Amino acid sequence: MSDIPRRAAARTARLAALPLGFAGRTALGLGKRAVGAAADVISADIQQRTAEQLFSVLGQLKGGAMKFGQALSVLEAAMPDEMAGPYRQALTKLQEAAPPMPVANVHKALAEQLGADWRERFTEFDDSPAAAASIGQVHRAVWKLPPSRKGAKPKTVPVAVKIQYPGAAEALVSDLKQLSRLAGMFKIIQPGMDIKPLVNELRARIVEELDYAMEAESQATFAEAFAGDDDIYVPRVLAHAERVLVTEWVDGTPLAKVISDGTEEERDEAGRLMATLHFSAPGRCGLLHADPHPGNFRILPDGRLGVIDFGAVARLPGGHPEPIGRLVRLALAGDAQGVADGLRDEGFIKPDDDIDAEAVLTFLRPMIEPVAVDEFRFTRAWMRGEAQRLSNPRSPAFQLSRKLNLPPSYLLIHRVTIGSIGVLSQLEAKAPYRAILQKWLPGFAPVA
Repeated sequence: MSDIPRRAAARTARLAALPLGFAGRTALGLGKRAVGAAADVISADIQQRTAEQLFSVLGQLKGGAMKFGQALSVLEAAMPDEMAGPYRQALTKLQEAAPPMPVANVHKALAEQLGADWRERFTEFDDSPAAAASIGQVHRAVWKLPPSRKGAKPKTVPVAVKIQYPGAAEALVSDLKQLSRLAGMFKIIQPGMDIKPLVNELRARIVEELDYAMEAESQATFAEAFAGDDDIYVPRVLAHAERVLVTEWVDGTPLAKVISDGTEEERDEAGRLMATLHFSAPGRCGLLHADPHPGNFRILPDGRLGVIDFGAVARLPGGHPEPIGRLVRLALAGDAQGVADGLRDEGFIKPDDDIDAEAVLTFLRPMIEPVAVDEFRFTRAWMRGEAQRLSNPRSPAFQLSRKLNLPPSYLLIHRVTIGSIGVLSQLEAKAPYRAILQKWLPGFAPVA
């Protein structure tokens, strides 16, 4: 398939086929069970087939479906080992690739966005896309820079040209409406997962991600804040239009490759860099990169973390909220009442709810284990354990979580943090996370 399907009926048919296929597989499983096949074998078979079909369709559809698949893919580390293996490869493919749109459509979009003379702004332009994402694809090119002085020969720079798919806005809205109806399928793959809040939050980001002018502004802010940084590299924005964005090209090893093939040392360093970006950016530029799936990161030849795709950002003009750091510090110190009072002040506990402070502290302590020690290694096993603790209806943590509230102002920060932890767990990265928080997270370091 070469472009986002234009007609809602065609897109809806593909997504609608998913639960039908799932129903068929469930019926097949019941049939096997009737003739004596083991229930756990049947369940695993249904899970695997469901996952294969689900992620295949999500990847083909692009738009909101692929965007949702990318958001899910960072949670792969929380899936049980026997389930994660069969479709880990499908998730990685979803992060890194999608079918391209026709060359004629690419040229038409460039002429509409950059002008009929668009070719004169480049010395080279590769018609074959170098990468594809949920709402656009990227081409490699060489851009002409304005001459530094009159009569000087123009300089050139390798660039990434991101072009938004025609019909992307309509596709996103249609996909997200359909995805909200597929909760049953996702519960088969990850029991306890509630996809509706994720879909609702993704819908709220649609307008921002479709606005390349807003993305250009966000990326330029990041690039200025991290210019000359020893750890983080953000490519400069060179030009933009409503549906085209031209930025410096980033060479490097995709983070997905580091996850799959990197040495322990390489994965540890990548984890340190990811944590540094997450906690330092709000204080340095008032923004949080809000799309932490591996396809958006590269390890540069000089060891820095290259960051791309700034369509999704959280605007935090005051930096990370100070209560986050302060409440984590109080929890580490064992101040149960101080933690409960602070959570109530921020709206996590409703004013009239009588919740035991010690129970709240017991609930939180495993989550903050990574910053209770000088160094911590995130692992898939650790994340699976936390996912199971929080999703098991018989678990005290599950019962307490149902009484807690997530204030709207913290929703995006929460999602990005969970996504970042998912990537660190995929990396199985060991790093001094506590020291990173002491340097960058307001309220975490003890008051002198």
